[in-house]
Amino acid sequence: MARDYYEILGVSQEAGEAELKKAFRSLAMQYHPDRNQGDKVAEDRFKEINEAYAVLSDPDKRAHYDRFGTAPGAGGSGGFDAGFGSLFEDIFENFLGGGGRGRRTRAARGEDLQYELKITLEEAAAGLETKVQIPRLETCGTCNGSGAEAGTRKVACDACGGRGEVRMSHGFLTVARPCPKCLGEGQINRSPCKTCRGEGRQRAERLLSVKIPAGIDDGMQLRLTGEGSGGVNGGPPGDLYVLVRLREHQMFARNGSDLYCDLPVSFPQLALGAELEVPVLGGSAALKLPAGSQPDQILKLRGKGMPHLRDRGHGDTCYRLVLEVPAKLNTKQREALEAFEAASKERGPLATSFFERMKKLLG
Repeated sequence: MARDYYEILGVSQEAGEAELKKAFRSLAMQYHPDRNQGDKVAEDRFKEINEAYAVLSDPDKRAHYDRFGTAPGAGGSGGFDAGFGSLFEDIFENFLGGGGRGRRTRAARGEDLQYELKITLEEAAAGLETKVQIPRLETCGTCNGSGAEAGTRKVACDACGGRGEVRMSHGFLTVARPCPKCLGEGQINRSPCKTCRGEGRQRAERLLSVKIPAGIDDGMQLRLTGEGSGGVNGGPPGDLYVLVRLREHQMFARNGSDLYCDLPVSFPQLALGAELEVPVLGGSAALKLPAGSQPDQILKLRGKGMPHLRDRGHGDTCYRLVLEVPAKLNTKQREALEAFEAASKERGPLATSFFERMKKLLG
């Protein structure tokens, strides 16, 4: 007994035209012979799917099938109507990457290139103009990108008649593929250019000038229009993207236009306050440390950071106070600290809060 056409397509008997078409598209792509070469089961399944859709997509054939359980013409596969053929054309144009109508030689834009440029934080702050050596494909000057010797030109491929595709039949279905002789171009180069060996482009290195604006950040890209690889068959060149990478700095970390620095300080400096000489980009500056400053507190020097890339002014340089506790004490240091401890009978607010909470916890 023949399989149920509705079951083959995985739809109910109430399925409309849109549901049938959607199911057929999905199954035809899944079991197409080009995707399952040498798989007899997939080939048979593909034929079943085609037969089922050929009947159920035709209102008259479907009515006959629903009434008698067989397709008109004793179950023969029949022919495709215009709508069915259009659906196949749409499916296999997508399946072949849009190549169902030939791939004749045409102009194509050259590839975009990327170059990674490493610079220092100081260079990013000041901006600079530098030279970079870029390897790329350039349009051949001998053949002007045609790939053919001077005085000659490419001829139509005799295998595909210049269409760039050949057609292969799978039963009642014809599928177009790129021509294996001309590789889908539709033309044969019988007299390749000796300079580029028929490629139309050749490898070269070009020294280019790149201007880096002040304030540029790590990971930003600069585009040099038309400085990528040369186009194919007279097409325009691609672009060059210069990816800026900042080298790690021994003193500063960066966040946007602000710079951050860990500043080691002693307990007396935190408690009593001090005026310290601190590093800034390109030099040093004075930083006032208020009495009673705390570890991990952030102090800022306004306007001493990186220049804003798209605006006037600069960011800040921020200093995180890092308490440096001596690993060993001499006699005078120990005596001074013991005297300080003896004189510190009153606890600070943090210590008071801590011991109150501990007392409650212990009952």
